[in-house]
Amino acid sequence: MARLLLVEDEAQLREQLMEILDRHQYQVDYCVDGAEAMGFSDRNDYDVAVIDLGLPRVPGMDVIRHIRDTGHDYPVLILTARGDWQDKVDGLGAGADDYLVKPFHVQEFLARLEALQRRAGGKLKPTIEAGPIVLDTRAKTVSVNLNSISLTAYEYKLMEYLMQHPGQVVSKSELTDHIYDQDFDRDSNVIEVFVGRLRRKLDPENSLKPIATVRGQGYRFSLA
Repeated sequence: MARLLLVEDEAQLREQLMEILDRHQYQVDYCVDGAEAMGFSDRNDYDVAVIDLGLPRVPGMDVIRHIRDTGHDYPVLILTARGDWQDKVDGLGAGADDYLVKPFHVQEFLARLEALQRRAGGKLKPTIEAGPIVLDTRAKTVSVNLNSISLTAYEYKLMEYLMQHPGQVVSKSELTDHIYDQDFDRDSNVIEVFVGRLRRKLDPENSLKPIATVRGQGYRFSLA
């Protein structure tokens, strides 16, 4: 049974989601504001979290940052208002792995949760080395110059795919298909945000430049 953290201040939606999740064998801890959610995150570990961005006391964005800053790498699904594309980008930039726009269909909500957990599980593959960057897929870790880099599950999946195709241009759609199992429409900014996060973590001084943008085509991993 997967353990899930649900953070939603809208009572009717929260109760509906809790009922649905209970029917699908999720063990749910729920919070009604961001401060409470940060406390739950500090005291527990989860398989997945669902966080509304528009929370009282502490905004959802800050909750996500807190989760990542305290070393938790479980998948995070954010809930955001219809058409609020900036929230999607900011949420992903804060460390979330996926988003869902309100109102949404129950089946899509459940499918996204399942896909997040499935993708976070990863697969065993050989260690991949490229200069100072080493990706160990058995441990699902990445290091640069022997220094371990903290990545979320989805950042890792993206990095793994790029390193498995060195020197090749990989399109945004191909990366999206690899990261997300379900054939849902995705905002084009999603992959851009993940790539931006990887660049900052892997190459803060901008000296390696491991991930190049190929305008109009996608991204290429190369240290040449």
